[in-house]
Amino acid sequence: MRPETVTLILVNLAGIMEKADESLLPGVYKEVGAALHADPTSLGSLTLFRSIVQSSCYPLAAYLSVHHNRAHIIAYGAFLWAAATFLVAFSSTYFQVPTWIRGGGEGLRRQGRRKAMRRRRGQVAKKEESVAVSRALNGIGLAIVAPAIQSLVADSADDNHRGTAFGWLQLTSNLGAIAGGLLSLLIAPMTIMGIPGWRISFHLVGIISVVVGILVRLFANDPHFPDKSGTKIDDGSPRKSFWSEVKGLFQEAKSVVKIPSFQIIVAQGVTGSFPWSALSFAPMWLELIGFSHEKTAFLICMFVVSSSLGGLFGGRMGDMLSSRLPNSGRIILSQISSASAIPLTAILLLALPNNPSTMGPHLLVFFVTGFCISWNAPATNNPIFAEIVPEKSRTSIYALDRSFESVLSSFAPPVVGLLAQHVYGYKPISEGSEDIATDRGNAASLARALYTAIGVPMALCCFIYSFLYCTYPRDRERAKMDALIGSEMQMLESDGWHPRQQSSRVRLPESNELYLDEQSVVEIDYEGGSESLDFDDGDEKTLIYRQLTFSNLGK
Repeated sequence: MRPETVTLILVNLAGIMEKADESLLPGVYKEVGAALHADPTSLGSLTLFRSIVQSSCYPLAAYLSVHHNRAHIIAYGAFLWAAATFLVAFSSTYFQVPTWIRGGGEGLRRQGRRKAMRRRRGQVAKKEESVAVSRALNGIGLAIVAPAIQSLVADSADDNHRGTAFGWLQLTSNLGAIAGGLLSLLIAPMTIMGIPGWRISFHLVGIISVVVGILVRLFANDPHFPDKSGTKIDDGSPRKSFWSEVKGLFQEAKSVVKIPSFQIIVAQGVTGSFPWSALSFAPMWLELIGFSHEKTAFLICMFVVSSSLGGLFGGRMGDMLSSRLPNSGRIILSQISSASAIPLTAILLLALPNNPSTMGPHLLVFFVTGFCISWNAPATNNPIFAEIVPEKSRTSIYALDRSFESVLSSFAPPVVGLLAQHVYGYKPISEGSEDIATDRGNAASLARALYTAIGVPMALCCFIYSFLYCTYPRDRERAKMDALIGSEMQMLESDGWHPRQQSSRVRLPESNELYLDEQSVVEIDYEGGSESLDFDDGDEKTLIYRQLTFSNLGK
């Protein structure tokens, strides 16, 4: 099997485990809430804690993926999130930092003395860990992995097949979401050797994540790093210091943020990701209606299967439409997808009766909804990101996108919890109570809160996509121009045309600046002064001059 194929298989396997880890907690919200005495707002905040840490680590992820072997970064990220997943399984409080963290060295000494006293008394010290803190730490590993996976997939496909490649990535990643959701839902009601089932599910995912990390570390390859040591081949350029590399990363991020199409996609992504985050309450809503754990797991599984197939369908359709309508095809498809979410979720959450006997209608609407609302990322967002920046900036643009979108969309679960409790009348059930009427009323309250958190953001998402019709064609051509200029400059340098005494400046017009607001300047140093620039029309080195002056024709 070719090394590239092995790498893609392992990268998709890492994506599976990433989604499995993310989907564990929503599947056991009810059990975790009962064990830790947490209400829906507190449970939703767990996702917020993780996403804040995750988004703050994306700049680190971009730096690591640019300067180090991305396959190694994925492996080490898997180890990190696995460790945090184990900590969640050991957690016994909602938000209590362990004593040794609060007290520093003195806390360790006090804790040691207390443990010694308990041992002398024949007692076993009970270790208290915070599920909130552990879940927040989980975001570090997830943040490091995601941009590396996306940039590797983008590098492996051309413009005409990139949507399909991202569709496959979404499909395989959603397999992880299915596995994680099913595992947590089916094991949740069990108790194995005195350990609650929801804790067992976290342990299992942590173990499998470690195994996947080892496989990726040993067998995956990054095409930018031909040797497996993690160092690039020396191209003769002087090595930069750490701070100069960091400064260059910030300059690159600044240039990416200034791209209009990037700003628009991030804006719609914030609103478009909000509903997906809100849907983390779907298992809890189904269980409040009266569906069993098994039926809830099946419905959620079918929803994820349909969204996986929808992602693959959307990616393929995006490629087809972009070949026929290069400036608008992908955008049209994403607007159809986001607009369809409004009536479909209204039927699912508001029209269908809150009755567990309606398994068939719920299954049908879940499947159709998942298939239709999952086209945006593989068909439009991810392929366009790869087209509006040079190849070297792809990791940065994916990292920045995840950073902006994840931190803002992570407010969705707390918002759903607040709406359900304080606007739509959700009533927390006391421990040991089994009031079916209260459960049905809470299900209706949660359904209205969910629709508010889905319908309004999806309408905004559809509207914001409209601005891409103006910015996307222009930004794509600028990226192509920049890539062509960069390749020709490298060709000239490889031919030995290096400066020594004099430099000539070629300025790009401000109307055609690549990514910076200030005027771009390309300095070409050459030997012998301006008189030496006596090229024939067929001379290869005149290409750079013609390319640079071509942009002036647009004035």
